[in-house]
Amino acid sequence: MEAIAPEGLQGVAGSSDSRMFPRISGAGIGLRTCHIDQVLRDRPNVSWFELLADNHLATGGLVPAQVEAVRAEYPLALHCVDMNLGGSDPLDLDYLERVRDLRDRSAAAWVSDHLCFTAVDGRNYHDLLPIPYTDEALRRVAERVLTIQDFFGDRLLVENVSSYLRFAESPLTEAQFLRALAQEADCHLLLDVNNLYVNHINHGDELAAYLESLPLDRVREIHLGGYEPKDGYLLDAHNNPVSEPVWALYAQAVGLLPGVPTLIEWDNDIPAFAVLQSEAAKATGIAAPLAEREKEKRDRLGPRIRGAA
Repeated sequence: MEAIAPEGLQGVAGSSDSRMFPRISGAGIGLRTCHIDQVLRDRPNVSWFELLADNHLATGGLVPAQVEAVRAEYPLALHCVDMNLGGSDPLDLDYLERVRDLRDRSAAAWVSDHLCFTAVDGRNYHDLLPIPYTDEALRRVAERVLTIQDFFGDRLLVENVSSYLRFAESPLTEAQFLRALAQEADCHLLLDVNNLYVNHINHGDELAAYLESLPLDRVREIHLGGYEPKDGYLLDAHNNPVSEPVWALYAQAVGLLPGVPTLIEWDNDIPAFAVLQSEAAKATGIAAPLAEREKEKRDRLGPRIRGAA
């Protein structure tokens, strides 16, 4: 697959569009601090790792050294939680500069963050808070994403989020908002399948309609995680194995997105590393046959297409 850099990013050195595939492929794992020593000691068979960027922004000491060591052995991507894409505060350029420096030091294939706001009037709420899906919000988020992409010299991946309330004034669905954002900001998307299922239970979102509305050609990464059942709703706690309903939804999603890399997220009550490897292996077992069938289909159609030309 030959990727084309977006207008305004053509020829940018280090653009992830030129290195997105095949450096990152298959099922990866979100690397957490408690597992880094084991990973560096045992060199486990893992396709790639995603770093939670906010945990690795120190300017000296052990953390940068660990990132360098992991980078030497595995492809990396970065995931952020503090860009405040949906916020109204000015973008934190110091934070973005530190993320960009980490991106460069880690040779990360791409950087992602969430469709949400995280701060108001300089106060960080340490949560991924939902935004209204309005034209006004779309213009604001698109402008912020474009600014960040210019700052990075690269496309950003924007992730759908789980939520526990909705704004009354939201004429667009989340999927429609993401489609419009991808067009307006020329960004890529990260599809979190667990978040999609959580919102299906919490708000009644229709799963098939969501996937049909999403611009699938913009999706560059899939996330899988575990939720925690509460009284009347699901909490996106990242503290359990992927549930069977989410695995079933994942099978539908990867059938539409063959070859798109998958990431296992686990942030609370973190288990032994072998548990995460088992989750990644299950994702591979679901996704790999679908990707192979898609490849066989393309191979069969290829000669006919060439002959017709």
